[in-house]
Amino acid sequence: MIESRDEKTSHGTAPVVTEKRPSRMQWMRMPVTGWIGGLLVLFWTLISLFGPWLAPHDPSALLSDQVLGPMTDQYVFGTDFLGRDVLSRLLDGTRYTVGLALIAALLACLLGGALGLFTSLAHRWVEEPVSRVVDAIISIPSKMLALVMVSVFGSGVDQLIITAVVAYFPGAYRIARSLAMNLVQMEYVDAARTRGEGRLYVAVMEMLPNMLMPMLTDLGMRFVFIVLLLSGMSFLGLGVQPPAADLGSLVKENISGLSQGSPAVLIPALAIGSITIGVNLLIDAFGAKRR
Repeated sequence: MIESRDEKTSHGTAPVVTEKRPSRMQWMRMPVTGWIGGLLVLFWTLISLFGPWLAPHDPSALLSDQVLGPMTDQYVFGTDFLGRDVLSRLLDGTRYTVGLALIAALLACLLGGALGLFTSLAHRWVEEPVSRVVDAIISIPSKMLALVMVSVFGSGVDQLIITAVVAYFPGAYRIARSLAMNLVQMEYVDAARTRGEGRLYVAVMEMLPNMLMPMLTDLGMRFVFIVLLLSGMSFLGLGVQPPAADLGSLVKENISGLSQGSPAVLIPALAIGSITIGVNLLIDAFGAKRR
């Protein structure tokens, strides 16, 4: 904090009010739940990047005669319904769950954010059709829309990403447009227009920096929604197709071991839960910090 100092004026001495800047320690403060969420996010990010190289066995190899086997020294998380190593398949499949969800969330937020900024500065005859199309898409439940799109276009990796983007960019658009409509009335935006700045400059240089933190928070929420969507699609057999597998596929293919409490079912389900919980805790911590 910068200390205030006295300045002599014609009427005597008057204190000069100085700005109180947050210290580095204030920015470093975060709830314990935020640190837990950050560690979970970091852990699963590293697993998605380096998991295939850390796998102790070939994820597709039939290694054991015992199916849905228990945890042992050789197979840390047991074996699946074909005798494959669950740990190796988990390390390999995380990249699909995290990677596809992250790519789709980024694309959805970029598309929705760009449209929201554009329509807030465009003429009404441009904004109205875009908003009506977005309203039509957002009125369809995301899982129903995903089922229709996958049944029509297939369930490859590219199709799953496009499906998730189409299902979730309308929400990002609504949030971005709401933020932009509040900012477009601000004095600094009017000042930029008075200087003769173009719409692109006003959007990118004046408005976008003030929308960034709420949109990053929305990005985290979109990521969680897409993880759950893709996992649900995989559980229905419409997600990532064999021989590849994501965490939802691992739960689905070993569901017969649920009554036995097989780790082949429980471990992937816990992994999905810990990913979503970690992102939520981190988002909540950032939201509390901003408040």
